[in-house]
This record gives sequence, C-alpha cells and structure tokens, in this order.
Amino acid sequence: MRKDEKREEKPAVAPGMSDREELEANATEEEIEHGDYTKVVTMSFDEVDPS
Repeated sequence: MRKDEKREEKPAVAPGMSDREELEANATEEEIEHGDYTKVVTMSFDEVDPS
C-alpha cells in the first residue's frame, strides 16, 4: 500500500478488555483534573413496527 492511499481503520478494543464494563466506567476525579478522559455518547435506534 502506498503512503498516499488511505486505509480503512476499524475501531478496536484491547484484547482482554471487558468492552461494556470498561467503556461505561466513569472517569476518576484525578483523570478529570488531568484531562485524561473521553466523552462517550451512546446512541440507539429504536425501531417500532407501525402495524
């Protein structure tokens, strides 16, 4: 692959990481003070059958 070609990168989670538990954990006071946190927004699609 050439440098000017873009690779499609997929999101990844480190092996052994409990996805749900780790990603939903709140940042500690110390992490917030140091700016070591990420704002997470969860979106869900609620499809209701109109019939």
